[in-house]
Amino acid sequence: MTQAWVLGQRALREGWRTPEALLPTLFIPLFFLVVNVGQAAKLFPAASTSFLHGQGYGAFQLPSSLLLAASFGTAALFLVEDIEGGYFDKLRAAPVPRTAIVLGRLIAESVKGVLIATALVLLGLIFGISIASGPLGFVLLVGLTALWSVVFVGFMQLIALKTRSAAATNSASLVFFPLLFLTPNFVPRDMLTRPMEVAATLNPVTYVMEALRSLVLEDLEWSAILPGFAVVAVLGALMIALNVRVIRRYD
Repeated sequence: MTQAWVLGQRALREGWRTPEALLPTLFIPLFFLVVNVGQAAKLFPAASTSFLHGQGYGAFQLPSSLLLAASFGTAALFLVEDIEGGYFDKLRAAPVPRTAIVLGRLIAESVKGVLIATALVLLGLIFGISIASGPLGFVLLVGLTALWSVVFVGFMQLIALKTRSAAATNSASLVFFPLLFLTPNFVPRDMLTRPMEVAATLNPVTYVMEALRSLVLEDLEWSAILPGFAVVAVLGALMIALNVRVIRRYD
């Protein structure tokens, strides 16, 4: 674990040296939050919309922005740079466990995920959004967002390791947008049309979003929270296992 942390610190320094790569991570989610609220807030007034639990529509949309922010991980692109520059081959030749090579970047991404999620939630608080689940809910909200960023970057690293191409890796990040829009993004799941409801139910991102939304709108509703953490736990373990396997077979 020490070696993973050392590699994670190196990955964090990469991000620190290129702050311009982090700007879209904040700007684009905030842009979508403002646009979505501006388009639909009048349709769902807080006083008469039961699923808002007394808050404004911005509180309902904040989880979508958190998920979007968590799906802008740059770790996979830095990995491609390491592959192209030969540093990755040096790591594989060194007496470093393959698990540590994978976990290093994922640890760094989780730290960045915590910082970005905290910044977005604090901005939401400034504009009147409240976290109904309290301080513990705030911690769970930030933690779940960071864990999703680990899952997504794990997927992106798989693409980077298989293609060794920055263009292919960058294009693979677009897979999140269909997944995001096949969720109860604008209304709760029970208000979707039947085909869309089926698609959302089969989409694992739905359960992460509903867990985040529950933490914002309700007071620790564990029946909604636990499925979200279960999804990131299963997918996270799967991504780590697949990354380690690909590195071991890397030629």
